[in-house]
Amino acid sequence: MNSNFQRNTRINFRSLVTALCLTLTLVSFAGLDPAVAGEQRIRTLTVTGSGVEAIPTTQTLVRLGVEVEGKTAAEVQQEAAKRSSAVVELLRSRQVEKLATTGINLSPNYSDENNKQRVIIGYTATNTVSFRINTQSAGTLLDDAVRAGATRIQGVSFVATESAIEQAEKQALKKAAQDAQSQADTVLSALNLKRGEILRIQVIGGSARPAYRQLSSRAAEATTPVVGGEQQIEASVTLQISY
Repeated sequence: MNSNFQRNTRINFRSLVTALCLTLTLVSFAGLDPAVAGEQRIRTLTVTGSGVEAIPTTQTLVRLGVEVEGKTAAEVQQEAAKRSSAVVELLRSRQVEKLATTGINLSPNYSDENNKQRVIIGYTATNTVSFRINTQSAGTLLDDAVRAGATRIQGVSFVATESAIEQAEKQALKKAAQDAQSQADTVLSALNLKRGEILRIQVIGGSARPAYRQLSSRAAEATTPVVGGEQQIEASVTLQISY
């Protein structure tokens, strides 16, 4: 009987030791969790800065066309093609850049007099081209294009050269980053807090806004004045900063 009692005592002691070890292990791991959780609960501030860089434009983007009205579709289309060819030949002789056809349209014209049934009374053909030219030469070229047969100036916008835009994008991004940092410093200083590491950066690259102008489509004795002005390049930078 004493033998059984001693054996049971040894078994219970070993069980107690095992249970104690497991308890200590759980306590040890539990003690690590708050530290890990503390690292994950970093306080952050998110700010977005913006930057704008204005640069002078030197290139003019033009969309112009030929519009012809007549009684038959064949007559109208043939006349529009003839005038368009003359305009395109002129543009090529002036070595314009990025010359392309942007629209060819032929549509019927209807008579709605006295609420009667619609009747086709003729057709209108429109051919449109686009191109780029140095702004200094744009006014003279537009006048010559009208004399060659163009009847519509549908859009004029102004842009800088690609190299100038690339440099402006860099400056706009730099301004945006500085603006974001300045905002963060202002807010944290007001709250008596210190700026820590930058944890995340999001960049929205420079976007160029062409400068638009409205020009008359009628030819005049004097050269049409074309003034490009400035083009704005915009960028934004978002920072996530610890504190």
